[in-house]
Amino acid sequence: MTSQPKSIYRAKPNAIQEIFGRRKTVIGVIHSLPLPGSPNYDGEPMEDVVAFAVAEAGRYKVGGVDGLIVENHGDIPFAKPDCLGPETAAAMAVMTDAVRRHSGLPIGVNVLANGAVQALAVAKAAGAAFVRVNQWSNAYVANEGLIDGPAGEAARYRAWLRAKSVRIFADVHVKHGAHAITGDRTITELARDNEFFDADVAIATGQRTGDSATMDELQTIASGTSLPVAVGSGVTPDNIGDIFTVADAVIVASYLKHEGAWWNPVDPDRLQVFMQAVKKARS
Repeated sequence: MTSQPKSIYRAKPNAIQEIFGRRKTVIGVIHSLPLPGSPNYDGEPMEDVVAFAVAEAGRYKVGGVDGLIVENHGDIPFAKPDCLGPETAAAMAVMTDAVRRHSGLPIGVNVLANGAVQALAVAKAAGAAFVRVNQWSNAYVANEGLIDGPAGEAARYRAWLRAKSVRIFADVHVKHGAHAITGDRTITELARDNEFFDADVAIATGQRTGDSATMDELQTIASGTSLPVAVGSGVTPDNIGDIFTVADAVIVASYLKHEGAWWNPVDPDRLQVFMQAVKKARS
């Protein structure tokens, strides 16, 4: 009796290796200031919003990260995808393009909440290499309400844009949500679902921003897919060594900010400590 193959989609190159030129990569997150149209935007010039993002990118680059994600985290509370206006994508495209040009690093885009189509539009306009989609397949109940997996629509939109080079980094069992809808499916199967729907990287997270994924969950996700796996929250100098025994990449933000708070700017001292731990883990 033959065993079921681990992969359930055609083989593809390791997206982490292709984008960053190495595995065991560190991707910093730029949590943007509030953008036009969001609840806490008070009319600041876009030049100021962009300048903050560019300054964050500069601190990350000096600290030695391999890439960046530009994310509209300042737009909290987030809107569901159908409620995101064109102003969000427009502002994100301007900001992402500036970050890419000034940093010279590979750039990703995350439009919250779960704005996969908007993120692809931003990535195409700004020359980004990938997008992060917090719920790519299936559905779950998020802080924003019921969120459907947009894979079918988003994949067709990516093809229509002639943007198939933009890779999909997709969360498995995403944070800030309840998963009772898919409670009869194991995390292993959820990871396989993302691969079946043509994602390029599987992301493990904790329960909320800054909360670490457990090693058990990380290993479970990795066992369910042939895709490279990244950890998308709660990474610190204390756990990076263990994480890099399984994951090909980490997405880091909160720990690297002043006082460990996502709304603060990047702290060069915390970043230096973190990258020293990364260097040790890589060796």
